[in-house]
Amino acid sequence: MPEAPRDTLGRPIRDLRISVTDKCNFRCGYCMPEEIYGEAYKFLPKAQILSYEEVVRIARAAVGLGVKKLRITGGEPLLRADLPDLIGMLASIPGVEDLSLTTNGYLLAGFAPALKAAGLDRVTISLDTIDEEIFKQMSGRKYGPAPVLAGIQAAADAGLGPIKINAVVQRGRNDHTLLDLVREFRGTGHIVRFIEFMDVGNLNGWNLESVVPAKDIVKIIGDEWPLEPVDPNYAGEVAQRYRFADGQGEVGMITSVTQPFCTGCTRARLSPEGKLVTCLFASDGHDLRKVLRDGASDDELRQALSDIWIARTDRYSETRSANTDPGPRKIEMYHLGG
Repeated sequence: MPEAPRDTLGRPIRDLRISVTDKCNFRCGYCMPEEIYGEAYKFLPKAQILSYEEVVRIARAAVGLGVKKLRITGGEPLLRADLPDLIGMLASIPGVEDLSLTTNGYLLAGFAPALKAAGLDRVTISLDTIDEEIFKQMSGRKYGPAPVLAGIQAAADAGLGPIKINAVVQRGRNDHTLLDLVREFRGTGHIVRFIEFMDVGNLNGWNLESVVPAKDIVKIIGDEWPLEPVDPNYAGEVAQRYRFADGQGEVGMITSVTQPFCTGCTRARLSPEGKLVTCLFASDGHDLRKVLRDGASDDELRQALSDIWIARTDRYSETRSANTDPGPRKIEMYHLGG
């Protein structure tokens, strides 16, 4: 077995995020704007998407190189048929310590018990606001957040915790609703995490003026409920943690714009068609589907993964922070799941 690889900056590979579909039932403006991804948009044909057996082979190879955490993403992963079957297959891989799912939550109420039974550990739900009208505007849909809130409750009832709730913050869109979101989940054990609006992809109209810095969000919340910083749970944790001084839980800040964390990034991403992507802001990936379908053995697949990681140089957020030019064309976020 190859030695556990480290990239050119000495970073090991510890996390693999697996996007199982490029389809989504939302049309959030910062990810899949409706004017571009309308009814006529052609998503990937089935033949180009990895089968569950192919996904498991890649995941097993990654675990053999030191990956401990697997996360299922999309698009919206719950749109992929028979997803609990994949969860069960991944949960059976020796060495997987954490198996999670990121979802917009709209379909979660119907899936939570089956996902838990299949071996899923926990879920992260994307929820930018609980304000009815702003939710409709940001999700690109005509319904409010009620189905997502029902999904969160179903996940809690099924034991898929700790539940994390991710909110992308955009100045002038939802920044005035932050306290409502915190108030909704404070004391429940769920962790709300606020994400600085990032320039993922090419279509979301990103500009620095739309970013609300995490330090400002911490002040807004702390002025209402005093906060205390908390040490990371593990090396390389993305979110900066803060607990409420009164013991009613915690919140997190994901600061890839104002305080990049590239030096601790241990994440690789697998796209639905089998490209291994070594940075969320990458322009392209490495084709593992071809490696698989050309008949590679497990050892050859593991070596291919190792070679990709060893050559990794990515630190986009650090270089972007020094120069706010968005830079070269990037893979769209709905293809990688964040």
